Amino acid sequence: PLCNFLIKRSAAGTNEQVMSWSGLGAALGAPPTSLALYRITLGTLLFAELFLRFNYLHPFYSDEGTLPMRLLGAEIDPIYRAVCLHCYSGSMLYEQVLLGMQCAAALCLAAGFCTRFMAIVSWFLYLSLTLRNTWLAFILDRYFHYLLFYAMLLPLGDVWSVDSWLSSKEKKGSSSEQPSMIVSVATVALKLQIFWIYLDAGYGKFTDPLKGWTYGADPLPALDTYARHTIAARYLYAALGPFGLRLLTPIVVWVEMFIVPVAFLGTWLGNSTLVWTAIGIIWSLHLGIAATIRNTVLLGLVANCAWCIFLPPIGAGSIENRNQATNTRSACTDIRCQLPILVLVASFVAGSVWFETASNECNQSMKHIWSTLLHNRWNVFVGAEEYVTWEIAPGRLEDGAIVDVWGQK
Repeated sequence: PLCNFLIKRSAAGTNEQVMSWSGLGAALGAPPTSLALYRITLGTLLFAELFLRFNYLHPFYSDEGTLPMRLLGAEIDPIYRAVCLHCYSGSMLYEQVLLGMQCAAALCLAAGFCTRFMAIVSWFLYLSLTLRNTWLAFILDRYFHYLLFYAMLLPLGDVWSVDSWLSSKEKKGSSSEQPSMIVSVATVALKLQIFWIYLDAGYGKFTDPLKGWTYGADPLPALDTYARHTIAARYLYAALGPFGLRLLTPIVVWVEMFIVPVAFLGTWLGNSTLVWTAIGIIWSLHLGIAATIRNTVLLGLVANCAWCIFLPPIGAGSIENRNQATNTRSACTDIRCQLPILVLVASFVAGSVWFETASNECNQSMKHIWSTLLHNRWNVFVGAEEYVTWEIAPGRLEDGAIVDVWGQK
């Protein structure tokens, strides 16, 4: 019923309704230009992340590193062993070839060449890479995991892509109008995923047992402790002072919990100013994290990438054009195509609920794939975290010395 409601049958026989940018369609859908920006930024950032991994293949992914296959192989189950292609061999050459393939797939995804296939390859290989050493996984990997998952299900190559250019060459002489809005199970699911990310993050801070994100935090509010690490952080500290950071700390919590509903409201009303204000605030928040906490630049940029789906269409008209009639496109969007996507997304969501409520959590990540595949919690940067594994990477050398592999000391 939800699919039939959101994806109305057109006279041409398709089930994807093309609408102007306002109303329910805009709230639950996305313009093709926004999806194209999502693809370009996601593919580019994925390439940057994977290219940096070449520096750490030897210490973290090879048999000469901190987790050789003779140790990992004794722990993992058969499903884990089959899914993780990076576990098939521990040689440096093998890992370099796989990582090179991932980089190539990321560039093809950014360019929009064989878009859906490259999204599938990128998601599966990134899952495999994460499984090879789950001790390295943190929230950045979770972002890539979910954004690539939904990239497989979205029509990301309709505009600004090699695929669309090749398609236009094949259909030379025939003009086909692009839809102004795409509403599908995948667009709805991705927007709801973004809503869950910020609700979970904000509510986790709001209910932090140590109350580090409150105005009355004792001895210091959370932002006061974070705004010290980089040069930009020190300038921020000097500009806002202790009182300003104490005041800003609870504001961040409320922004995280309510920024997505504001974006939904703006798209429903067709108010691009409201949408851009919401996007600007959240982008500023993530860029602030990137500037004030070391090694979080990619995390901030990838988090901002997710918001591309809320962007108004480039060259969109004013709200008065909301009822303008537009044409539908010919695409595989009938219920036979949408139903498998709905089943896949629903299974993924149900799996995440099962993982959080009925299974063992992170302590099983080196035995089974479920922790990496289904973990969908985002309540980070709270004072009650029992352990944090992404700040240091201890490794034991042959002489018995323990060093931080990230810091090389």
